[in-house]
Amino acid sequence: MIHSLTQIHPDAKIAANVTIEAFTTIYQDVEIGEGTWIGSNVTIMDGARIGKNCKIYPGAVISAPPQDLKYKGEKTYVVIGDNSTIRECVTLNRGTAANIETKIGQNTLIMAYVHLAHDCIVGDNCILVNGVQLGGHVEIEDFAIIGGTSAIHQFTRVGAHAMVAGGSLVRRDVPPFVLAGREPLRYVGINLIGLRRRNFSRESIAQMQDIYRLIFQKGKNTSNALSEVEKTISDSAEKSQILTFIKKSRRGVIKGANLTDEEEEFTL
Repeated sequence: MIHSLTQIHPDAKIAANVTIEAFTTIYQDVEIGEGTWIGSNVTIMDGARIGKNCKIYPGAVISAPPQDLKYKGEKTYVVIGDNSTIRECVTLNRGTAANIETKIGQNTLIMAYVHLAHDCIVGDNCILVNGVQLGGHVEIEDFAIIGGTSAIHQFTRVGAHAMVAGGSLVRRDVPPFVLAGREPLRYVGINLIGLRRRNFSRESIAQMQDIYRLIFQKGKNTSNALSEVEKTISDSAEKSQILTFIKKSRRGVIKGANLTDEEEEFTL
């Protein structure tokens, strides 16, 4: 159902069973998949590629030009995966020549007033809580949760299954599977509840704790800590994921909070 009080360019590609409410504007180079609902007063600009069964709430602006002085009008995109929800007044800027697209994965929830700058990548099953602000080229991996009103510096990464506390200033990379909080932002334990909900085994979680104790709580520099992890911790998919993430960091990773064992267990 498309409300009569909409403005839709005739060349926009919209599946037959999409619902579009009143006062929404859709530009020419737009594609919207089956079953998607678009609320009132939404603006969807050129370059938007929206998947199936998405929900986009009133006031959202999708695929506006990037706020980057290097952008010269090249053809770029915002890509939103199937079953994702974009809440009120979210702004998603399309990519630049650097990466071409800003991308949101499947089954991801972007809450009200979130901003994604150009060339950001948000994975599947993520949650960005109200008011989160992402600078350009930020990467958020699958199942990560970013607490409300957090601000993430450009080119920073947040690893899979990590959880960042609300109100955080994220200036360095946050590795996979961790809880990050305090100011300045630090490792404060493993995301134990989230990992249990996603059916990670007790053995996998215990190994993650051992890895991060070596990295964050033993007073070693990063290269020495990683070397010890490689030598002393048995191989696993999670170990490989952690080491690869940290080794690829360009901004460096967050530091440890020097927790005692008792404090870490309480945090978990």
